[in-house]
Amino acid sequence: MRILVVGAGGIGGYFGGRLVEKGEDVTFLVRETRKQQLDQNGLVVESVHGNMKLQPKTMLSGETAEPFDVILLSTKSYHLQGAIDSIKDYVTENTVILPLLNGIAHVEELRAAFGENHVIGGLCFIETTLDEQGKVIQTSPIHDLVFGEYSQEKTERIMKLQAAFEGTKANFRLSDNIEQDMWHKYQFITTLSGVTSLFRSPIGPIRDQEYGVETIQTLLQEVGSVMRRVDAPLADGIEDNQFQKIMQMGYNMKSSLQRDMEKGLKTEAEHFFGYLLQIAKEKQLSTPVIATVYANLEVYEAQ
Repeated sequence: MRILVVGAGGIGGYFGGRLVEKGEDVTFLVRETRKQQLDQNGLVVESVHGNMKLQPKTMLSGETAEPFDVILLSTKSYHLQGAIDSIKDYVTENTVILPLLNGIAHVEELRAAFGENHVIGGLCFIETTLDEQGKVIQTSPIHDLVFGEYSQEKTERIMKLQAAFEGTKANFRLSDNIEQDMWHKYQFITTLSGVTSLFRSPIGPIRDQEYGVETIQTLLQEVGSVMRRVDAPLADGIEDNQFQKIMQMGYNMKSSLQRDMEKGLKTEAEHFFGYLLQIAKEKQLSTPVIATVYANLEVYEAQ
C-alpha cells in the first residue's frame, strides 16, 4: 500500500515514521525547508516508545508521483486549504483520505473538495511536538490513531488499511463508530484546550482550584449542549466520562493549543470554538464559557 503523509510535524512525523519503521511504502509531502531538513538529517523521533532515525522518501507539491492508496492528513486546521490544494493532483479514483485534524468542520471541506466517498474518519491521541532542530518529541504513553468508515462498514478498503497498519509500534485501531469517536474527541480536546489556554496553565493547577474545576464542568456541559443541537452522536453520560478523564490526567499535561500559544504561534481557535459559537448563535444557545475562551484566543492572536 502506497501511503502519502501530508506534513512531517509532530503528528505526521510520528505516525508516518512508525509506518516507515515497520516497512510500509510511505512518502512525506512537505515544504521546501522541511524537505531539506529531512534529506540532510533524516526524520528523527525521540519517543518514550523508542527512538527512530529514518531516511524517509519526501516530495514537494507539484512533483509527479505514482497513485497513492491513502493520504494521511495531519496538518493544522488553518493549513487545511493549503493542504487540499497540495494533494489535488494525487487523489485518484481509489485514493482514501484519512484526516487526523481535531474537530469536525474539516470533514465537510474535504468532502466538498474530493467527494464524500474519498473521505474516511480519523483522529489521534498523542502528546507530541516538533523542536527547533526539527526533531519529533513524543512524551506520553498514549500514541493512538483511530480510523474507520462513516458507514461503520468493514469495507474492503478499510480492511486493507487495517492490514497495512497492523504490527506498527503505535496503536492503530479500527473503530466501530468513528463518527461518535470524532465528536467525543472534539468535546474532550475543546474542553482541555479551552481551560488550559484560558488559565495559561497545565491541567493540574486548574484542578486544584474550586472554580477551575467548575469551569471544566461548565465548559463540558456547554460544548455537549451545542453538539446535541446538531444531532451529534454523543453517548449518554459522556460529560461525566470526559470529566473523570480530565481529572485523571497527568498534573503537568498541556493541550497542543496551549503549547502553540507558548510558542507565539497561530491557534485553532476558529476551528474549535468559532464553529461551536456559530451553531450556538443559530440555535440561540447561551454559551458564556465557550465565548470567553474564544475571546481570550482572539485577543492573543491580535497582539
